[in-house]
Amino acid sequence: MLSNFSLISHSTAAISFGLLGLLIASHYLRRDIDRVLLLASVVSVIWAGALVAQNLWGQPSFFIRYLLELLRDAAWITLLFALLRNSFRATAIVGRLRRMLAIATISLIVFLLVFGALEYTFGLDLLDGKTKVVGQIVLSLMGLSLVEQIWRNSVSFGRSSMKYICIAVATMFVFDFFMYADALLFGQVSESFWNARGLVNAALVPLFAINTINTRKQPVEFQLSRSAVFHAGTFMFAGAYLLFLAVGGYYVRALGGAWGEALQVLFFTIALAFLVTLLTSRRIRSRLMVFISQNFFDYKYDYREEWLKMTRELANLSDDPPLPERVVRILTGLVESNAGAIWLRDEQGAYALKTAVNLTTPKFTTIEGDGEIARFFREREWIVDLHEYREDPIRYNLLEIPDAITRIPDGWLIIPLYLGNDLYGIALVGNPYAPVELNWENFDLIKVVARQSCNLLAQADAQNRLSRAMQFEAVSKASAFMVHDLKTLIAQLSLLVKNAPRHRENPAFIDDMVNTTDHAVRKMANLVDHIRKPAEDTESAEILDLRDVVIQLAEHYSRRPPAPRIIGNPSPSPIKADREQLCSVLGHLIQNAQDATPPEGEVTLTLKIATDNVVLFIQDTGAGMTEEFIRSQLFKPFESTKGLTGMGIGAYQAREYLRKVGGNIDVTSEPGVGSCFSVRFPLTAPNQRKTENEMDGPAEQRPRQGQNAN
Repeated sequence: MLSNFSLISHSTAAISFGLLGLLIASHYLRRDIDRVLLLASVVSVIWAGALVAQNLWGQPSFFIRYLLELLRDAAWITLLFALLRNSFRATAIVGRLRRMLAIATISLIVFLLVFGALEYTFGLDLLDGKTKVVGQIVLSLMGLSLVEQIWRNSVSFGRSSMKYICIAVATMFVFDFFMYADALLFGQVSESFWNARGLVNAALVPLFAINTINTRKQPVEFQLSRSAVFHAGTFMFAGAYLLFLAVGGYYVRALGGAWGEALQVLFFTIALAFLVTLLTSRRIRSRLMVFISQNFFDYKYDYREEWLKMTRELANLSDDPPLPERVVRILTGLVESNAGAIWLRDEQGAYALKTAVNLTTPKFTTIEGDGEIARFFREREWIVDLHEYREDPIRYNLLEIPDAITRIPDGWLIIPLYLGNDLYGIALVGNPYAPVELNWENFDLIKVVARQSCNLLAQADAQNRLSRAMQFEAVSKASAFMVHDLKTLIAQLSLLVKNAPRHRENPAFIDDMVNTTDHAVRKMANLVDHIRKPAEDTESAEILDLRDVVIQLAEHYSRRPPAPRIIGNPSPSPIKADREQLCSVLGHLIQNAQDATPPEGEVTLTLKIATDNVVLFIQDTGAGMTEEFIRSQLFKPFESTKGLTGMGIGAYQAREYLRKVGGNIDVTSEPGVGSCFSVRFPLTAPNQRKTENEMDGPAEQRPRQGQNAN
């Protein structure tokens, strides 16, 4: 008798569940869960005892054991429903879903019990063996779905009170699922599965006992979330798919003849690969989430989950990925998309592209600050649907969309970003994975998230400006050390000048003077090279001919290769600027072009006069720069590529000075081809000097309003 492993296994299960029932009955019957767990333990004892009796005496019959197993499954499922009982805070729709799930499970159990009882009592052959096995598989899947719901709908601090009972019940149903799936596949219950089943159930009893002793928490509230429905639906789909796979594999093997086993392996491999592809496809996930939101919930969003997700994304203080990219991903995720772009207002009032995610952007990406779309958003807080706009532009008052947006092929929603009541930025969301029907709820949530995200973007920009100001302050403090060194050098040179008349004939004095002068020159050169700072705002502007300045600079920088070469015969180009500062700025750009170009390359200077402007093109055939470098580093102060030899403020200083005199600087470059700096100045009328000199005359001789009086 002891050699019968099934007898030992199920006897151990009967004894273990009997002890568990005694433990619960003697100490823990205060809660509904304890009473239902006692019922499940008693039914499990009867079920295991029936299997022991069948091993010893051949009784009870198969139908009695089958009905007892159905009752055992029903008892454990009842325990799971006790954990999910209603609370006063449950919403009406949650109650409906809970009732539907309960009705479906109870209906299946009653269906199997009734047909089993009819077959046992009247001998009616209503269900064949495969149908009974399928019923057991479905019961196992329902039990696993309930365990998954319990775990997902419990708060984190309450999971410890049900961890062990969830693990135990889930293990029990997983074992039954694999055993009956194997039986469906091969036409009979595996002896190894069947004999080990009792010991597996007995091994789970300590988990029930620990949970019963340690748990003092009340049953969890059944709060069905979209994520829970999604995962439960995915789990049920996967179970049904595996069930179909088992049935299909059986028939493939049965009908395949000599090739049956090989065809079965091929069928399993292809089907599993297809299942993994479905489960990992974001497009399928998006379509399923849209379907769930539209058909199972009163609201389209789980606002708690959306707010927590946005908070986690924006609370990340690192710059990987950058904050604008994270904002784009948050906005696109609200409408099941993964593509977007964002424009933020720059110092000139225009909107510059900060980042684009999974979108192909055109060459020119700037949106004018006084453009029609900016004025439109300043008047009303609308979200522009480009699909609707293309079908009926009148709906948006024939709004003119800028090329920076219309030339993006996959654009969908244009979202304004407001800082208070001011338009701070514009976001674009690309086409979604699945068709999304937008209503007031979508628009309201997008507007709220856009405003919150815009506040953080503006805060980050303010922090960058503050950091820049602090860095300039540090430079100002560092200049104190430079002044100290200069005073020392002045004192040394003054002493030489004072002693020169008396010691000019002394060779030793001459040698000392040369050494001191050489030291002073090297010291001052080192200070100039290593401690460069923007000039103070004390320069005096005058009317200059840019052509003469460019010719002078070309001659000065021709001492080193490649020598800059002037293209064409430029015309006189009067501008208003400080000569010293202008030569410093343009000289810096020419020197940078020479540094980036090999000696055999070319550096060309071209002057072009347009309406009210003159443009100097400084073009080289050097290493070139990437768009990312130009956008994020070229004009950023204190970002130097020259190591300790420069402070990285040359390009920034050049751009700021040009903007100060009414001009600007643009850069186009391509790695390996070269770069072109376009420096624009406003032209000044030749007689402006005379006008300025007459400003001190009578009031009637002063310029009228609208003329340039600077």
